Amino acid sequence: METAQDTIQQNEAKAETSKTLFKGTGSQVLLNGLIEEGVTTIFGYPGGAIMPIYDALYDYADKLEHILVRHEQGGIHAAQGFARASGEVGVVFATSGPGATNLVTGLADAQIDSTPLVCITGQVFAHLLGTDAFQETDVINITTPVTKWNYQVTDAKEIQEVLAKAFYIAKSGRPGPVLIDITKNAQLQLEEFPEYVKCNHIRSYRPKPKVRIEYIEQAAELINSAKKPFILFGQGVILGKAEEEFKAFINKSGIPAAWTIMGEGAIPTSHPLNVGMLGMHGNYGPNVLTNEADVIIAIGMRFDDRVTGRLDKYAKQAKVVHLDIDPAEIDKNVKAEVGVWGDCKETLPLLTNLVNENKHEDWLAKFRQYNQEEIDQVITPELYPTGDEMTMGEVLRNINEICGGDAVIVTDVGQHQMVACRYAKFNNTRSNITSGGLGTMGFGLPAAIGAKYGAPDKTVIAIIGDGGFQMTPQELGTIMQFGAAVKILILNNRFLGMVRQWQQLFHDKRYSFVNITSPDFVALAKSYYIEASKVDERANLRQALETMINHEGSYLLEVMVGRENNVFPMVPQGMSVSEIRLK
Repeated sequence: METAQDTIQQNEAKAETSKTLFKGTGSQVLLNGLIEEGVTTIFGYPGGAIMPIYDALYDYADKLEHILVRHEQGGIHAAQGFARASGEVGVVFATSGPGATNLVTGLADAQIDSTPLVCITGQVFAHLLGTDAFQETDVINITTPVTKWNYQVTDAKEIQEVLAKAFYIAKSGRPGPVLIDITKNAQLQLEEFPEYVKCNHIRSYRPKPKVRIEYIEQAAELINSAKKPFILFGQGVILGKAEEEFKAFINKSGIPAAWTIMGEGAIPTSHPLNVGMLGMHGNYGPNVLTNEADVIIAIGMRFDDRVTGRLDKYAKQAKVVHLDIDPAEIDKNVKAEVGVWGDCKETLPLLTNLVNENKHEDWLAKFRQYNQEEIDQVITPELYPTGDEMTMGEVLRNINEICGGDAVIVTDVGQHQMVACRYAKFNNTRSNITSGGLGTMGFGLPAAIGAKYGAPDKTVIAIIGDGGFQMTPQELGTIMQFGAAVKILILNNRFLGMVRQWQQLFHDKRYSFVNITSPDFVALAKSYYIEASKVDERANLRQALETMINHEGSYLLEVMVGRENNVFPMVPQGMSVSEIRLK
């Protein structure tokens, strides 16, 4: 027989359950979940299949800031810029069909550059799937090759668990983009939902491999016996938030260190052991001396073809120690003598404890010798030109002098990107934002918008070529509406400059469809109520840059640079890194 005490306990249990249950739609529980994951900013564009989520978003304006972009590709690049500047997961919304397919380039870019994103796409009603309904596209199969994970939700009861998994997968281990496709019926479905629980484990997913101490010991033994050790570091140091651990490692070991373009900024460019940039347009010494080093220590980098040049002539004399969180990268392109699996925030301190304190002064002097040769033949003429035409390098020199290395520099893709990566000075991590592996023209402007939301207290400068700017100029409308104080610097050489350089050097100067005509960029910016100006004389350059940088809001500055200036040094395609050309 039920007693009064039993009734009281049952009523208390029901009351406790009612506290933890939330009654609402799939759309509402999705937005609640985003808030639980710490999301404050969403980039997106509404449409029919995602309309229930946007309807719910109307009531969340005090908790979630939504930035209405002008194109879904702009939205995902903005989310990338946000993630890269802040270290948090970028979030983007898009509708079904063309809205979802417009995300594909950004997904591919984020996948190859290991950028954590969660993309939410609307989808047609579940009963219409496979019927070629209006704006129905099989987004799951389309995006499978360019996402770390994707999933289609057809029942609102799945939303919380899937969203929690999405954030965990996107930001853990080697980060990457995740896409959740939610059918319209699931967005509208009314249910009682339990309390949101974040995910911290998936049985079939191991984001961090087990660190094996024996490999750390083997790596330390190789490093301690090396006469000419050389560190190559990439974005893995930044993604692992291991900048201080990395600095401690190089300071103790005394080993010269060079960066990939994605790793730039992990240590200040002024650090005495920072010897410069690797790769096709990298610095002279790091490329040549790669083929003289006896031990190469690769940290959080993947031996991309633009870094290695011709693989069968790459560092054959060296024993390679490769630290990476993704076991698939070890031995993929370059065979490692010792592969150290794990997060470099964990592995670097273990390695630092075992390496000997050292200086390597004679070896470091060789880098300085090659650097002086590059200064004399390439850098000084680029930064301090004597001709009538302005160079991209002198623009970067002036930016360095004005900003002192504290600005966030976002670049598009092309000659200006290589010049900016070569010459920009950085004091802080997460300050160099570019499209590395995919090389996406049009990335710069929307990524800079996202970066400004990710680092609101920093000066954010978008450096873009006249070609790349014309791929996503509509995002000026996003700046106009939401007021992101981005400084837009267009380096206009009236060519698709990098393609033209290759055509000049390797195709007998047969300039095939690289002569690009541009609109009046100043008038275009002003039509979006953005202050703008143009410089075509050196005497006005410094003042114009100071005006742009010190302007309170967004500002566009067009600088007319030499038409046929080339970016050197350069490793020609199919050549060894030691065959790098200074001119």
